[in-house]
Amino acid sequence: MHGLDLPPEPSVAAEVLGPGLERARRFVRELAGEGVVRGVIGPREVPRLWTRHVLNCAVVAELLPQGARVLDVGSGAGLPGLVLAMARPDLELVLVDSALRRVRWLEHAIAVLDEPPTGPRLRVRVVRARAEELAGVEEADVVTSRAVAPLDRLARWCAPLVAPGGHLLAVKGGSAAQEVEEHAAALHRVGLLEPEVLTCGDGVLDEVTTVVRARVGARSARARRRG
Repeated sequence: MHGLDLPPEPSVAAEVLGPGLERARRFVRELAGEGVVRGVIGPREVPRLWTRHVLNCAVVAELLPQGARVLDVGSGAGLPGLVLAMARPDLELVLVDSALRRVRWLEHAIAVLDEPPTGPRLRVRVVRARAEELAGVEEADVVTSRAVAPLDRLARWCAPLVAPGGHLLAVKGGSAAQEVEEHAAALHRVGLLEPEVLTCGDGVLDEVTTVVRARVGARSARARRRG
């Protein structure tokens, strides 16, 4: 477990996580122990918690505007939402998950990360709900999601939660471009415009993070609320 205290490349982690590095160390230790016990992360993932999970999520912060309100759908183990909260103290995060087991884990992890001496408390709260239940209840500048569902289904769930002019950021794998092509019509139907495939962590990570970004048009968002 001690080997998890430091990422494979500490200088890269410091660059990506900034003031959140100490909390990230604590988070990795907790994931490798209590997270495995609670079943929010598989034991086979422990050796690559830093590379495949924490740093992979942290680089997405470069796409988030200063002081944004971010809603993370299907937050699960806290990826990417809790990592973004550590990397960017200016953000306000809402972590959404429908499973009580994962919600309890998130609450536990936040309590552990807020223990001194890690600085100001994280600007994070946890909501137990399905994304579909939050339309008209929660709204954010950016809605994030990682490996939750195919893009068409994810768009249908998440678009109503994005404020006019805001963005959906879906962390995807190598099939991102294919998904965008296949589901372009479905994205347009729910008011998600200009979908594009971006990479984060270029020149920093050995394996960059692939993100589908789509904007919610102001007119479409207002129309959905009227509907």
